[in-house]
Amino acid sequence: MRVIALLTAYNEELVMGPVLEHLIGQGVEIYVVDNESTDGTVEIARSYLGRGVVGVETLARKGYFDLTSVLRREEQLARELPGDWFIHHDADEMRVAPPPYQTLKEGLEAAERSGYNAAEFQEFVFVPTKQEPNHEHEDFRRTMRHYYHYAPKPLHRLNAWQRAEKAFTLRGGGSAHRVDIPGMRVFPQPFWLKHYICLSREHAIRKYCQRQYSSEEIERGWHRKRAALRPEDIYLADQQELKEVKEDGVLDASQPLREHLLFQGSRSRS
Repeated sequence: MRVIALLTAYNEELVMGPVLEHLIGQGVEIYVVDNESTDGTVEIARSYLGRGVVGVETLARKGYFDLTSVLRREEQLARELPGDWFIHHDADEMRVAPPPYQTLKEGLEAAERSGYNAAEFQEFVFVPTKQEPNHEHEDFRRTMRHYYHYAPKPLHRLNAWQRAEKAFTLRGGGSAHRVDIPGMRVFPQPFWLKHYICLSREHAIRKYCQRQYSSEEIERGWHRKRAALRPEDIYLADQQELKEVKEDGVLDASQPLREHLLFQGSRSRS
């Protein structure tokens, strides 16, 4: 069975290498859609061609982030590429299968054998903290150990699916995180998504506060707080406010948050 991650990226050179290495180790192939990065993201991706990465292309940015065109291109690729399963994947994510499965591929094979054609991911957002504010290095996965469980709605990250011959979409409801396919049957055991949303406060400012968004998408209610983020909105939590990864690597899905803690800068001024 071939599993292909449709990985979209923009200026993600800090995490691109480790994420590609992780996916390859999980038995997943990668097709990279780069949104006109100005750093070394594309060069890193191309260095993996033929050894896990099956393609790298550039999608025009239009001077702003146009999520609709990104998702439309992913839908096209999921019809054209020879994958059995696909994953909508951002460059700052590390996805794993829960025990007892050793790899993403093994977990999705189990889902298919059981008659399911889609899988969801519980999202665990790893963040820098007041005590450890800077992780801008290749070993960020080891040093960033504090997280919160983000779950704004049920099946928030429903974005792995079996090849669909009939019409399907990633744009239903304006969410980049949910696939909608005919006759969808969701595997009852969630997979895990470790979201390394930023590596430092300065990285968050560069990544989110300097980004321009499609005005049409903002009018539709997409992008939420990110469309108007200011540097003072970036909040580094105290480690006591967060969960910490245990030695066995098990992640705690209790007490989920409906809003990103990282973007609650008003807390630091209250």
